[in-house]
Amino acid sequence: MAMVDFHSHILPGIDDGSRDVAESLSMLSLLQEQGVDVVVATPHYYANRQSMEKFLRQRQEAYQILLGELGEQSPKILLGAEVRYYEGISRLENLSALCIGSTKLLLLEMPFAKWTEYTIRELEDLACSGGVQLVLAHIDRYLAFQTPDVWDRLLASGILMQLNAEVFDGFWSKRKALRLLSEQRAHLIGSDCHNLSSRAPEIHKAYNAIRNKFGEGFIHQMNDFARELLA
Repeated sequence: MAMVDFHSHILPGIDDGSRDVAESLSMLSLLQEQGVDVVVATPHYYANRQSMEKFLRQRQEAYQILLGELGEQSPKILLGAEVRYYEGISRLENLSALCIGSTKLLLLEMPFAKWTEYTIRELEDLACSGGVQLVLAHIDRYLAFQTPDVWDRLLASGILMQLNAEVFDGFWSKRKALRLLSEQRAHLIGSDCHNLSSRAPEIHKAYNAIRNKFGEGFIHQMNDFARELLA
């Protein structure tokens, strides 16, 4: 079945992802071969490095260049951003402009450290504001820093959790990821692909592991949920 890649860096020349159109096309071709038909392009956005206006303009320019080279069978691309969290991000003007497509979904990259109470409360407040629906990027990278009650609070606020495909490579990390999915404590899968070498598109590894553990029906449910969010 066709699948969704919820986190990628396939736009050319905008961040530390794809260097050029040729690499972007090769990455998209690999994702297509792996069964992906929708790719969410999420270039990094750092509010302390550039204005939102400049970022959005560069993102659109990169997308338009790539769009002109796409084949008919290429996965559909939805524009979003991987937004670096900072304390006070809830006060950033026009935050919704960084959401995925025409949705309220905002992909946040969190600090790789123990989060403060201020951070947790700000996430809860943002989630409950109705302005955006938060998705925390590659939560597999933060788990070790936080206590279980942090996840309980965020999940109770309706915050969604995205796992990277690479976490399904290791024996113990795969077991943990599968448990999170089965307990509905993680919801979405992304390749987080950046290039063709060190961080190539390998989302099929995640979906194969999920399929082997839970069956094709579980894959259908996950992708139906992702498509509903993106509709």
